[in-house]
Amino acid sequence: MRINLIAVLLLLSCALPAHSIDANEVVIFIRDDVFDDYSRFLKGREPIEVKDFSGAYIRRDVVDMIIAQQALILGGFTKPFRYHKGNINYRNTKLLENGKLLISFDSVWSLDANKLTRDVYVSAPVIREGEYFAGVYTSPRNEKVFKINQLSDFSQLTAVSTPRWQTDWQTLSALPLKELLREDEWLSQVRMVSMQWVDFVMMPLMPSLNNRYILEDINLVAVPDVLLQLNDSRHFIISKKHPDGKAAYTALQKGLQQLREAGAIEKAYREAGFIPDLTHYTVINKQP
Repeated sequence: MRINLIAVLLLLSCALPAHSIDANEVVIFIRDDVFDDYSRFLKGREPIEVKDFSGAYIRRDVVDMIIAQQALILGGFTKPFRYHKGNINYRNTKLLENGKLLISFDSVWSLDANKLTRDVYVSAPVIREGEYFAGVYTSPRNEKVFKINQLSDFSQLTAVSTPRWQTDWQTLSALPLKELLREDEWLSQVRMVSMQWVDFVMMPLMPSLNNRYILEDINLVAVPDVLLQLNDSRHFIISKKHPDGKAAYTALQKGLQQLREAGAIEKAYREAGFIPDLTHYTVINKQP
């Protein structure tokens, strides 16, 4: 019997107080591999202490997580977070829509966020339009993917994503692919590519991990020197139904403005290698 993980999480969160363990702690559900890399990168530091975003275990979603917390603190929101790890889809918004989760520490595309404005607040952009580039990740054994060097080479390849992530889906749909397969669960996507049922998946660059994604039996690596550009901005979303939602949103916006004016946001993503030096890459779908 297949168990719906989000339904289980909703039941668990209903069994607990809706927003916290006590009045001073806010529950955050987070994917376990993201939290593990976040913890390894911090090495016991508090997020507000991080000034240098280079080094081992850093990745785009870890930068997101730290930037969001820095902004909240700078804006005056100081409640501590209690993390509940699990193999949940880090882009799933059901808990936010239902007020069971305060904030997504993983930023979301503007196209996706703007569909949810009845239930969530949408922050100022943390990654601005034109700054987001993804790697082409495949199995290390899938030799044909490593041969791509121009747009027409995609005609022999298959990719996997979900139309729930509109920007990802639109970007891949614009490529001359042999086939674009739909799979709504992230872990299923990367497992399909690792097993070579599908040729590739788009993922952010992870230079500190040698642009390699490893989780349990899943092993993917990015094609060297090749990027795909996704023309959209990314934002944090905060639940309007959560008791701390309004206060957290106000603080987040204030803190993001301070970080942006100080140049700290772009600096963080550049140091992490997420905003790459384009002189070392071919942007294979670059618009003329």
